[in-house]
Amino acid sequence: MRRYTLEIITVIVILVFAGLFINENSQIATGTQTGNTPWGGTDDRAAQVIQATGYEPWMNPVWQPPGSEITTLLFCLQAAIGSLVIGYFFGYYRGRQSRD
Repeated sequence: MRRYTLEIITVIVILVFAGLFINENSQIATGTQTGNTPWGGTDDRAAQVIQATGYEPWMNPVWQPPGSEITTLLFCLQAAIGSLVIGYFFGYYRGRQSRD
């Protein structure tokens, strides 16, 4: 039993935090008004403030993604490509240092 004490404590802590997160998430999701997103961020609020001033955009996007899933996919793809580029250069320079 002593051998797995740290692992058991870690699992208990993870389960407690997961339970607290699920509870808080359900309270946030049920407490939102109609039209508001439960996890809306500052981008949503900033857009609302700008639209309330009557601002008219002077440019339109070239292409609008058909849904939020596509937007999320493109964002994740952009993050993956950026991570690959950064990882490549770190690996390249690390390999160069170890060769010298």
